[in-house]
Amino acid sequence: MQGHYNVLFLCTGNSARSIMAEVLANELGHGRFTAWSAGSRPRGQVDPIALQVLREAGFPTDGLRSKSWDEFVRPGAPEMDLVITVCDRAAGEACPAWPGQPVIAHWGLPDPVAATGSDEAVRKAFAQTLLALQQRIHLLAALRIDALDRLVLERRVREIGRG
Repeated sequence: MQGHYNVLFLCTGNSARSIMAEVLANELGHGRFTAWSAGSRPRGQVDPIALQVLREAGFPTDGLRSKSWDEFVRPGAPEMDLVITVCDRAAGEACPAWPGQPVIAHWGLPDPVAATGSDEAVRKAFAQTLLALQQRIHLLAALRIDALDRLVLERRVREIGRG
C-alpha cells in the first residue's frame, strides 16, 4: 500500500488552474492525495467557466473557494508533502516558508482566464487546461512516491510539469 500525501497547488489568483488541479488530485488520486489550492493574491472567487468545465467533465465543485496561501502557513494548517505551482508568476514569487519540508515543483500552464476571443475559444482554453492537468495528475498518481528518495521524487514531479 502506498502512502497518503498532502498536496498544495498554487497560482496567483487561485481562480482556475490551481482550483482545477485541487479537484483533479482529490478525484483522480485514488485516495492517495488530499489536495488544496491557494493563491498569492487570490481573486476571491472561482472563475465560473472553470466551475462549468469541471462540472461538465463530471467533477464535483461544491465548496471550492479562492483563498490565500497564508491559510497554509498558519499554526494548525496541514503539513504539505508536495507544493506545486501551476502559473509562472507564482513560481517566481517568494513563497512562504512551508511547514515541514515539502517537495516543490513547477507545472507552468497558460492562464485560461486570460484567454480572449469568442465564448467557444475561451471555453476551449479552460478545457485544454483541464486536460493538461488531468494528464499530469495521472502521472503524479502513478509515481511510487514512498519508494523514491527526496531528490529523485523532486526531479520526477518537476519532469511531469515539463512533459
